[in-house]
Amino acid sequence: MSIDSIITAIHDSTLSAILRGDFPGTEWMFPIIETLHVLCLTIVFGTIAMVDMRLLGLVSRQTPFTKLYRELIPWTWWAFAGAVVFGSILATGKIEDYAYNLQFLAKFVLMALAGANMVVFHVGAYRNVASWDKVVPTPPRAPEADQGRVGFFASGADRCGGRLVHGRPARPENARRGRLL
Repeated sequence: MSIDSIITAIHDSTLSAILRGDFPGTEWMFPIIETLHVLCLTIVFGTIAMVDMRLLGLVSRQTPFTKLYRELIPWTWWAFAGAVVFGSILATGKIEDYAYNLQFLAKFVLMALAGANMVVFHVGAYRNVASWDKVVPTPPRAPEADQGRVGFFASGADRCGGRLVHGRPARPENARRGRLL
């Protein structure tokens, strides 16, 4: 089975037709799913920003980092999972436009880099997190750099996603030939 046949199968699916508004009464499905996707992304970015600002010592200096992190990280992961689910559903509606779009592919690369950076944070600097609460109100500089990279990768992925929706349209002649735009 080739990639083009998979793309065609997704495009021909009922879910894709519903998102395109091909059936009466489904015109609002794409905007509803997109709204849920954006709400999830807002929670992801908001919780990451709160953790980053705490790491920088700009807010909540009296709150131990471990407490703040324990309270926020479940929101971050659940919202991230929701964003992935809703984003994947959105992609099925315009799969022929997105499949070979460079910005769409760049978004996934940046999301993978953000995830890898979180692994590095947990394996590296996060192992000493208990000492941050006992020794100093603001943790050492290394975690700031780790979290800053997450913000950079995540905002890059968000920017690529925004360009897909509001940027120049994909060229269908390239998508059919399996070329990047």
